[in-house]
Parts: sequence; C-alpha cells; structure tokens
Amino acid sequence: MYTLYLSKGSSALAAHILLEEIGAPYDTVVVSIPDKAHLTPDYLAINPKGRVPALQTPQGVLTENTAILAYLAQAHPEHALAPTDTFAFAQAQALNSYISSTLHVAFAHKARAARWADDPVAIAVMQAKVAPNIAEGAQFVEDHLIKEPWALGERYSMCDPYLFLVHRWMAASQVELADYPRLNAHNNAMRARPAVQAALAQHGL
Repeated sequence: MYTLYLSKGSSALAAHILLEEIGAPYDTVVVSIPDKAHLTPDYLAINPKGRVPALQTPQGVLTENTAILAYLAQAHPEHALAPTDTFAFAQAQALNSYISSTLHVAFAHKARAARWADDPVAIAVMQAKVAPNIAEGAQFVEDHLIKEPWALGERYSMCDPYLFLVHRWMAASQVELADYPRLNAHNNAMRARPAVQAALAQHGL
C-alpha cells in the first residue's frame, strides 16, 4: 500500500499517473500548496523540504519525481516500466533528470521567482524568460532525448508520465505544442491512456 502526498495540478501528477498504470493499491493525501499546507509541522515531518510529491512506501518516504518514478517502476517489474539494461536505464534517468533539473526549474520561475530574488525587477525579468527557456528546453527534448511513439521508444515507461508534465508546462507558458511534432504526438497518446485520464480526473483537470 502506498500513500501519495500531492497538491492538485502539481508535478505530483507524474507519480500519480504511474501509480494508476501499475494498479497497486494506494491512497492520496491532498497537501494544498495554495493554502500552505506543505509548510505545516505535520507535513514537514513527512517531507522536510516542504514540497510535493512525497510517496510513503513500505520501506519509508521517498521524495523527488525522479526517485519516485524509478522506485515504482523497479518495484513492479512485471509492468516493464524501467529498462533492465544498465545503459538504457541510465538513459531513462538522463531524460527524467533533464526534465527535473532544467524544464521543471525553468517553469518554477513563472510562479515562484521569489525563491531566487527579492527585487521586483529581477523577478519580472526571470518571469519573462520562462517561455523562451521552456521553448528551448522542449526543442532539445524533441531533437535529442525522446523517441517514438513513447519517450524511450516502443514501450511505455517511467519517463512518459514525467514527459507529460512538460506538455502542461508548455501550455501554461504559451509555448505552442503543435510546433513540436514528437511532443505533440506524445501528448495525444498520453491523453488516450485510461491511467492518465483517471489521474487527471482526480486532480480536477
């Protein structure tokens, strides 16, 4: 049994989708970021970073999408969601790490630029860079990091739910998804999956 701590519409959607794909029993606890529930003592006892997602597993709590996605995929090998070849697994981690370290951080400047600056002018400059940075990162993913029809090629994997978030960040940044054929096709394929539909519904999306 897993417990996923999430804020609706947040990056926790990626882990939520993979839980639905796996079909393992889980429940969710909504940690409302707009209501600052992520900063309460109760939640900080679960994740001292004060961020979502967090996943309670039988072994303990995991945080960070890259770790949670890899854990779930490897904990349920019957679904073949993680490459078993060492190099192929490293390539999968490279894709998810790029999404986490580059695209997710770029998008975070849209709503949370105050993490990096106090000066209103500096904040405005950072926010103005969100769309071009997302566009640049999306183009790199399109050209160099993903295959077809799924992120790693013929098989759906632990990378696909995280890549799905990129589509959402592009839309929120007014970056036209149709200009990226591989990403656009991936978005359409993801939205056709029952697990994605179920997770989106639980997030009210």
